[in-house]
Order: sequence, then structure tokens, then C-alpha cells
Amino acid sequence: MPKLGRSGGSTLLPLLLFIFSLSTLNVNTTTTTGTNLHFKEAPQFYNSPSCSSINYSVNAVHVAMTLDIAYLRGSMAAILSVLQHSSCPENIVFHFVASSSAESTHLNLTITKSFPYLHFTIYPIQDVAAVAGLISTSIRSALDCPLNYARNYLADLLPQHLQKVVYLDSDLVLVDDIAELAATPLTGDSVLAAPEYCNANFTTYFTPTFWSNPSLSLTFANRNRRPCYFNTGVMVIDLERWRAGDYTTKIVEWMELQKRMRIYELGSLPPFLLVFAGNIAPVDHSWNQHGLGGDNFHGLCRDLHPGPVSLLHWSGKGKPWARLDANHPCPLDGLWSPYDLLQTPYTIES
Repeated sequence: MPKLGRSGGSTLLPLLLFIFSLSTLNVNTTTTTGTNLHFKEAPQFYNSPSCSSINYSVNAVHVAMTLDIAYLRGSMAAILSVLQHSSCPENIVFHFVASSSAESTHLNLTITKSFPYLHFTIYPIQDVAAVAGLISTSIRSALDCPLNYARNYLADLLPQHLQKVVYLDSDLVLVDDIAELAATPLTGDSVLAAPEYCNANFTTYFTPTFWSNPSLSLTFANRNRRPCYFNTGVMVIDLERWRAGDYTTKIVEWMELQKRMRIYELGSLPPFLLVFAGNIAPVDHSWNQHGLGGDNFHGLCRDLHPGPVSLLHWSGKGKPWARLDANHPCPLDGLWSPYDLLQTPYTIES
């Protein structure tokens, strides 16, 4: 039976049923969107006595996320979960990437109100039009926004002195200490680390056009490279090695080729697979229990993968906040709801 966190704790099923029953009692069916969102102030979390003195250039955990209005509710829950389960929450620094300076002002105010003690910076994408021009349509329109490609440019957007960062999507929550994930060793010359899934059918991520082209299909022919699928929503990235290897350019080159001949269908993931698959450092699967949002078409309910759980990830079409608002939640959505900071109209009036 899967367990939440590495401390053992209670088994998942009783906790899931309890939380799910609570979450469905007071489902707010009023959909709140855009700048009308209001969030509660999160509790402040403090370092445990065992934490080192705060030195943001030495022992801080740096976390990078995207931030926009559409997924803001998910981002707020993710931030809260990171802080709540950290032994040294005051040593965490957040780096948020936004699509514009204008949107950054509103987002900055929102984050500050809910997390007045948070160490964070917002970095607007400098040339959104250039990024948008590289994007090819994919199987789901939500995957085609420039912010979904922000992970390609982290090494350029974030401070040059920053060596390593943990990248997180906005549709997830942690139930373990992020310091454990951040401490993942990037062995050899690995640029990034992520959980790999070598049982997945790797060929399905690319079109017949790709595999029938002799020069393209040789991309994975190196006998020392065993390409496996990995999800780019949870990664540990060595920014120094990324910059030294100019990996942004390598990813962009594949995106440019995709504009000329369609070699994949699934958004921002395939360029990462083309550049890194088979050359990444391993991370335990507990750090990305992904796919909880179902597939990219229907977003149907899914179960957890076997094994322990450190991070729950609602990748796929279905998002827990949307399903809860529609009063049609999946059982596992009840594990997301305790981190939801949304202040509903009812609670505001109260």
C-alpha cells in the first residue's frame, strides 16, 4: 500500500478517504477566475533547531516555478506544501517566471499577501513573442502557451551565480522535505535529474516522420545512451553545466526543426527527451507520482503508482481545483484540497 512521505505514517487509503469526505462537504461551485482570485494568508513556518544558519548562496534550496493567473491556485497550493513539509522552510528561495512585467505586479502582490515572509523573486520572460514563435501546436492547447516553455530558459532568466535549482510544475503538492530532492547527486556530467520510466513505450513520443528519417532516428543510437521517458514537471537542474553546454540552444534547435517538419506531438516534453533522455541522473519514483490529472484528452481519474509517495502530480488534462469546483472530484483530489488557499466568496463575507 502506498504511503505518504518517508516517515512511514498512516497508510494512504484511510487518510485519503477522510480528507476526501471533508473536501466534498463544502465544495464551492462558484468558479473564480482571473484577477478575482483571493487567497488566505498561509501560516508562517520556522526552521527546526537542526537547520544551518541561513546563507542563501551556500545552503539555501532554490525552487523555480512558473506563475500565471490561470494556474495561480495550483501554484499557491504547491508553495504551501513545499514550506509545510520542509525541515528548514526559511532556507528556501523561490524563483518565479511570469509571462510579462504587467502580470508580475499583480502576482507579486498576491504572493506577498499570502506568504509575507517568503523569499522570492519574479522574472518576466523578456521576449514572449520570440518564444511563442518557436511553439508548434500540440495535442492540447494548454501546452502551447509560452510559459509552458519557461523551463528551457531558466539558465538565462535566473541569476548567473545560481548553481542548482529544483524545478516544479504548478499542479503538484509535496508531502516530503524538498531538501531531500534538492540533494540529489548529479553524477558524472549529468545536467539534470528526474525520475525515469524505462517501461514506457519511448517510440510513441515521436512521429513516424522522425523514426523514418535515418539521420533523426540515429539521435538515440549511441550504445551508451539508453533513452527513457521522464516527466519534466519535477527536475533538479545544474544551471552551471546547462550554461556551459549551451543546452537552451540545443532545445531551441529541435523546436525550430519541429516548425519545419512535424517530429512530435506533445508540447515542451519531446525536445527535453531528444537532448537529455538516457543522460540524466536518477531520482526515486516517489518524487513524481505523475499522471493524476488523467490523459491529455479526457482527464479521467487515475490511481497512484505502487510504492511510497513524496510528491503528487496532477499532470494531464484534469486539475484538482477545477474538478473540486465542478463538484466532480476524483478520489485523489482530496489530497490536494488541504493545501488550497483560495478564499471563497463565502469565507470573505464571513
